[in-house]
Amino acid sequence: MATTRTAHTVWEGELLNGSGTVSFDSSGIGEQPVSWPSRAEQANGKTSPEELIAAAHSSCFSMALSHGLTGAGTPPTRLETKADVTFQPGEGITGIHLTVRGEVPGLDEQGFVSAAEDAKKNCPVSQARAVTTNTLTADLA
Repeated sequence: MATTRTAHTVWEGELLNGSGTVSFDSSGIGEQPVSWPSRAEQANGKTSPEELIAAAHSSCFSMALSHGLTGAGTPPTRLETKADVTFQPGEGITGIHLTVRGEVPGLDEQGFVSAAEDAKKNCPVSQARAVTTNTLTADLA
Protein backbone atom coordinates (compact mmCIF):
# COMPACT_ATOMS: atom_id res chain seq x y z
CA MET A 1 0.00 0.00 0.00
CA ALA A 2 1.42 3.35 -1.02
CA THR A 3 1.67 6.16 1.50
CA THR A 4 1.86 9.88 0.99
CA ARG A 5 3.36 12.24 3.52
CA THR A 6 2.64 15.92 3.38
CA ALA A 7 4.25 19.11 4.59
CA HIS A 8 3.54 22.63 3.50
CA THR A 9 5.22 25.99 3.70
CA VAL A 10 3.70 29.43 3.97
CA TRP A 11 6.15 32.06 2.73
CA GLU A 12 5.66 35.80 3.13
CA GLY A 13 7.67 38.47 1.35
CA GLU A 14 10.49 38.41 -1.12
CA LEU A 15 13.39 35.97 -0.95
CA LEU A 16 16.08 37.93 0.88
CA ASN A 17 13.92 39.61 3.55
CA GLY A 18 10.91 37.32 3.60
CA SER A 19 10.32 34.32 5.80
CA GLY A 20 8.15 31.27 6.04
CA THR A 21 6.89 28.45 8.17
CA VAL A 22 7.16 24.77 7.29
CA SER A 23 4.31 22.68 8.72
CA PHE A 24 4.60 18.92 9.11
CA ASP A 25 1.05 18.00 8.18
CA SER A 26 1.18 14.20 8.13
CA SER A 27 2.82 13.76 11.51
CA GLY A 28 1.46 16.85 13.19
CA ILE A 29 4.82 17.42 14.86
CA GLY A 30 4.49 21.15 14.46
CA GLU A 31 5.92 24.01 12.50
CA GLN A 32 9.42 25.34 11.90
CA PRO A 33 10.46 28.80 10.70
CA VAL A 34 12.49 29.07 7.51
CA SER A 35 14.23 32.02 5.83
CA TRP A 36 16.84 32.78 3.19
CA PRO A 37 19.48 33.68 5.80
CA SER A 38 18.83 30.34 7.57
CA ARG A 39 19.45 28.64 4.25
CA ALA A 40 22.39 30.57 2.86
CA GLU A 41 24.07 31.84 6.04
CA GLN A 42 23.61 30.80 9.69
CA ALA A 43 20.64 28.73 10.86
CA ASN A 44 19.88 30.96 13.88
CA GLY A 45 17.14 28.64 15.14
CA LYS A 46 15.45 28.23 11.76
CA THR A 47 15.45 25.28 9.39
CA SER A 48 16.08 25.06 5.64
CA PRO A 49 15.10 22.79 2.77
CA GLU A 50 18.58 21.29 2.95
CA GLU A 51 18.22 20.45 6.64
CA LEU A 52 14.87 18.82 5.90
CA ILE A 53 16.46 16.80 3.09
CA ALA A 54 19.27 15.83 5.48
CA ALA A 55 16.71 14.62 8.02
CA ALA A 56 14.84 12.65 5.38
CA HIS A 57 18.00 11.14 3.92
CA SER A 58 19.62 10.16 7.21
CA SER A 59 16.47 8.45 8.49
CA CYS A 60 15.70 6.70 5.19
CA PHE A 61 19.29 5.50 4.83
CA SER A 62 19.32 4.18 8.41
CA MET A 63 16.14 2.20 7.75
CA ALA A 64 17.49 0.81 4.47
CA LEU A 65 20.79 -0.20 6.09
CA SER A 66 19.05 -1.79 9.06
CA HIS A 67 16.80 -3.76 6.70
CA GLY A 68 19.72 -4.92 4.56
CA LEU A 69 21.84 -5.94 7.53
CA THR A 70 18.95 -7.82 9.13
CA GLY A 71 18.18 -9.59 5.86
CA ALA A 72 21.82 -10.69 5.67
CA GLY A 73 21.61 -12.21 9.16
CA THR A 74 23.55 -9.47 10.97
CA PRO A 75 20.98 -7.14 12.53
CA PRO A 76 22.46 -3.91 13.84
CA THR A 77 22.46 -2.98 17.50
CA ARG A 78 22.79 0.71 16.66
CA LEU A 79 23.22 2.89 13.58
CA GLU A 80 24.01 6.59 13.76
CA THR A 81 23.74 8.38 10.43
CA LYS A 82 24.53 12.00 9.63
CA ALA A 83 23.64 13.60 6.31
CA ASP A 84 25.42 16.77 5.22
CA VAL A 85 23.56 18.55 2.44
CA THR A 86 25.64 21.24 0.75
CA PHE A 87 23.83 24.27 -0.67
CA GLN A 88 25.62 26.83 -2.82
CA PRO A 89 23.62 30.02 -3.45
CA GLY A 90 23.26 30.49 -7.18
CA GLU A 91 23.91 26.80 -7.89
CA GLY A 92 21.61 24.90 -5.56
CA ILE A 93 22.26 21.62 -3.80
CA THR A 94 25.68 20.50 -4.88
CA GLY A 95 26.05 17.31 -2.87
CA ILE A 96 24.97 15.06 -0.05
CA HIS A 97 27.45 13.22 2.14
CA LEU A 98 26.32 10.43 4.44
CA THR A 99 28.37 9.36 7.44
CA VAL A 100 27.28 6.24 9.29
CA ARG A 101 28.68 4.57 12.37
CA GLY A 102 27.30 1.20 13.27
CA GLU A 103 27.38 -1.42 15.95
CA VAL A 104 26.77 -4.72 14.16
CA PRO A 105 27.77 -7.88 16.03
CA GLY A 106 29.40 -10.49 13.80
CA LEU A 107 30.16 -8.14 10.90
CA ASP A 108 33.59 -6.93 9.78
CA GLU A 109 34.45 -3.49 8.40
CA GLN A 110 34.37 -4.57 4.75
CA GLY A 111 30.94 -6.18 5.19
CA PHE A 112 29.62 -3.05 6.89
CA VAL A 113 30.92 -0.71 4.19
CA SER A 114 29.45 -2.97 1.49
CA ALA A 115 26.05 -3.01 3.23
CA ALA A 116 26.21 0.78 3.65
CA GLU A 117 27.01 1.29 -0.05
CA ASP A 118 24.05 -0.94 -0.96
CA ALA A 119 21.76 1.01 1.36
CA LYS A 120 22.95 4.31 -0.15
CA LYS A 121 22.16 3.00 -3.62
CA ASN A 122 18.75 1.56 -2.69
CA CYS A 123 17.40 4.03 -0.11
CA PRO A 124 14.33 5.71 -1.68
CA VAL A 125 15.59 9.17 -0.74
CA SER A 126 18.98 8.44 -2.36
CA GLN A 127 17.15 7.34 -5.48
CA ALA A 128 14.98 10.45 -5.42
CA ARG A 129 18.05 12.64 -5.03
CA ALA A 130 20.04 10.87 -7.74
CA VAL A 131 20.49 14.16 -9.55
CA THR A 132 23.07 15.19 -6.95
CA THR A 133 26.31 13.52 -6.00
CA ASN A 134 25.74 11.16 -3.08
CA THR A 135 28.86 10.17 -1.19
CA LEU A 136 29.32 8.03 1.89
CA THR A 137 31.63 7.51 4.80
CA ALA A 138 31.05 4.29 6.74
CA ASP A 139 32.93 2.94 9.74
CA LEU A 140 32.16 0.17 12.16
CA ALA A 141 32.14 1.02 15.86
